[in-house]
Amino acid sequence: MPNMRKDKNPMPEQDPQVRNKNFDEVALGYTPEMAIDEAQRCLNCANPQCRTGCPVMVRIPEFIAEMAKGNFDAAYDIISSTNSLPAVCGRVCPQEKQCEGKCIRGKNGEGVGIGRLERFAADYHMNRKDLPKVEPPKSNGHRVAIVGSGPSSLTCAGDLRKMGYDVTIFEAFHKPGGVLVYGIPQFRLPKEIVAKEIDNLKAMGVKIVTDAVIGKAVTVDELFDDMGFEAVYIGSGAGLPQFLHCPGENLLGVYSANEFLTRVNLMKAYRDDYDTPIKHPKKVVVVGGGNVAMDASRVAKRLGAEHVYIVYRRGKEELPARKEEVEHAIPEGIEFQLLNNPVQILGDEQGHVTGIEVQKMELGEPDEKGRRRPVAVPNSNWVIECDAVIIAIGTKPNPLLRSTTEGLEATPKGGIQADENGQTSREGVFAGGDAVTGSATVIMAMGAGKTGAKSIDAYIRSKAK
Repeated sequence: MPNMRKDKNPMPEQDPQVRNKNFDEVALGYTPEMAIDEAQRCLNCANPQCRTGCPVMVRIPEFIAEMAKGNFDAAYDIISSTNSLPAVCGRVCPQEKQCEGKCIRGKNGEGVGIGRLERFAADYHMNRKDLPKVEPPKSNGHRVAIVGSGPSSLTCAGDLRKMGYDVTIFEAFHKPGGVLVYGIPQFRLPKEIVAKEIDNLKAMGVKIVTDAVIGKAVTVDELFDDMGFEAVYIGSGAGLPQFLHCPGENLLGVYSANEFLTRVNLMKAYRDDYDTPIKHPKKVVVVGGGNVAMDASRVAKRLGAEHVYIVYRRGKEELPARKEEVEHAIPEGIEFQLLNNPVQILGDEQGHVTGIEVQKMELGEPDEKGRRRPVAVPNSNWVIECDAVIIAIGTKPNPLLRSTTEGLEATPKGGIQADENGQTSREGVFAGGDAVTGSATVIMAMGAGKTGAKSIDAYIRSKAK
């Protein structure tokens, strides 16, 4: 019989006033007993909808059925048959809008904690002392190059390798992982977890070349002509920050969230045994309302800031960040200044930030996306004192690859033009994830990587005939 408990088993967490001073993981994970109890909440629907909400088509009812019986290894095998990064997805996917959002249990209480169960199964597998040796699939003799090593690229690489392709990933940074290592903080996604997922791909035979800027040191044309690759997948992400274009944006103490988070996450500026320079501000304003804004604000708090303000032009209901991220930020002491929009950043004679002038907003009629449009309230400007401003209003794809690859068309927003199969305007070149869409979720990028792998396989097969 299913467990008829209406709410999910709560996730054990560090105390907010302890965790806001360290970079250890906030969510501590289920115990085996909790995992079994949560899995037993599944109703084993005749027509399950949860899988339709998953961009990488995890076989959700099957893995949960094994979890409910305590067969954690079998559950992991089912998840990893379609998902190359289960420990990552279990932590950072917006399950509430995807698989869990479709769960029938959610009609009378809370949906099954699918993400928490996926995380448990992946962690259980990783922590086994007797991990089975990964057997690399036999090579089919065909070679594919992948640009970037974020979630889209890693997924594409894993799927292609399972099909027998010889895959080489080219990563611009000194460490693979893309946004998983430079963007998402340690307390939300430990880098040791990402490294283990990547090690798993390496054990399958995926080759990774770091410090390789495709479009500069080596062009896409050279990957084909000189290095003999038969197809190229571009999953280079969206690392180009967007700015407010308001007065004072060039003052000392203004960061893009990208730079701020990269220094802390990839270059370990929060650790004493690294010499990466970073400002330790006392009063910080983070502009934006998405997951990146939540990450930047919570990092600033952990670096010792006494006050951290989120400035966002809409209200709490309209925040684009995951509900869970907002719920984690508030008890950690993050202060929300909603319905406020930046006008200018203020500084002293030495060029250092001293504050930010904002204007109060109210919500008007819905815009083309159905969200109520923020409207400025006349004569309502006021100043928030601060010594640092972090801009977290989105990112765009870097134009380097487009500008150095002939025949590669761009979208109006600066991404690489690709159809629903990931095929670009250039034969043999495929693209997906944030490089195409601009900044989006990890799981959407992974879904694009799966599509890309399938399309590359079909393309190379058609050429071999």
